[in-house]
Amino acid sequence: MIVKPRASLRGISIPGHKSPTDRLSAERLPLPAKVVIPLAQSIGAPAQPVVQIGQSVLRGERIASASGAVSASIHAGVAGTVKAIEARPDGRGGTMECIVIETAQTQEDAFLPPLQDPSAEEILSRIEECGIVGMGGAGFPTHVKLRPPVPVDTLILNGAECEPYLTCDDVLMQSKHDEILRGAKYLAKVLNVQHILIAIEKNKPQDIEAFSKSDIDVVPLKKKYPMGAEKQLIYSCTGRKVPLGKLPAHAGVIVQNVATAFAVCEAVEKGKPLIERIVTVTGGGIMQPKNLICPIGAPLSALAEACGGEREAVKLVSGGPMTGAALTGYNAVVTKTTGGFLFLTRDETNTQEPTPCINCGRCADACPMKLMPMQTEFYTNAKEYENAARYGGVLACIECGVCSYVCPARRPLAQAIKTAKAELRRKS
Repeated sequence: MIVKPRASLRGISIPGHKSPTDRLSAERLPLPAKVVIPLAQSIGAPAQPVVQIGQSVLRGERIASASGAVSASIHAGVAGTVKAIEARPDGRGGTMECIVIETAQTQEDAFLPPLQDPSAEEILSRIEECGIVGMGGAGFPTHVKLRPPVPVDTLILNGAECEPYLTCDDVLMQSKHDEILRGAKYLAKVLNVQHILIAIEKNKPQDIEAFSKSDIDVVPLKKKYPMGAEKQLIYSCTGRKVPLGKLPAHAGVIVQNVATAFAVCEAVEKGKPLIERIVTVTGGGIMQPKNLICPIGAPLSALAEACGGEREAVKLVSGGPMTGAALTGYNAVVTKTTGGFLFLTRDETNTQEPTPCINCGRCADACPMKLMPMQTEFYTNAKEYENAARYGGVLACIECGVCSYVCPARRPLAQAIKTAKAELRRKS
């Protein structure tokens, strides 16, 4: 059934840039010679290795175990031999602890037994065993999210995919809507909820039509950024507002990405851990934009080669242009939360030097959380991070990047916000 959305909150209309890949089915990436699998792929503590150098592993075998209450196990994306357990460049100027696996010529799987008519506890245990996390970008361990601190009555599947350029969720919904539906029902069984919604932006009519024939409610969202952000999505779908400093569960809702629901279906019905995902490789700086099914740990260089190589790219981005991270080179790899890699040309990027703030207020007017980004930047530059929280409201920021996008002075507002939040976390 089609459900009319509530009037949207603040946000902006921006070009989608989705046409190069939104009608391309996902192709499987040729197996790379090796994969580099980071141990930190979720919010919370990094996983701890349970394999040794020289050990042979099968595809889907657990290679690192969750550590702590908020963590997720990691499994081998390919069958092969563990060559190293060491720090590797992360492509963003830092390093990450990784397990390096040399790919074997023969690929064998080590999946768990499929579950037949599973109970809620069996589904939850399987999700935890398979290392499933939120695949929309946040990476929150799904088994933890499915234990909300208060009862909930609604499950929302996030199929908005409002981030420009990315089409990984759209392509998944086009080809795997039945599996996504079954995954949603497994999630609903764990949560003991009857009401399931799926939210999809109106620029995906094929997906809306496909899901409207199912027994869950479809909410066609206005094409507006950041419509897919959790709090904005909940309001558009239910009219409920998440209280400041509280979780969506306190509004009676749990939100899961459509790719997460698909991963849950595969975990329950095939025993398959989260070892691969669809990644959109696009932008004017890549020869052949594609949606690729990639093993976790696949290097960016392998994806670029599968797309014919780059051409006149001046900026590489992991994720979308609004919330993604600029890369320093080809050291990045596919993780559980990687939705795309962008190869951007000069015409697609902002190369202007920032000028002084003119106090126009555009960032505050556009902010979906009704914050004061210019105040955050001012106090962050002065290293007064507590004032950035007090006057800029930085701790309530969802880091959508709208403020930087609309700023006529090209101020690095989003960067200042991330700096302030990091410093406040460090001091807490």
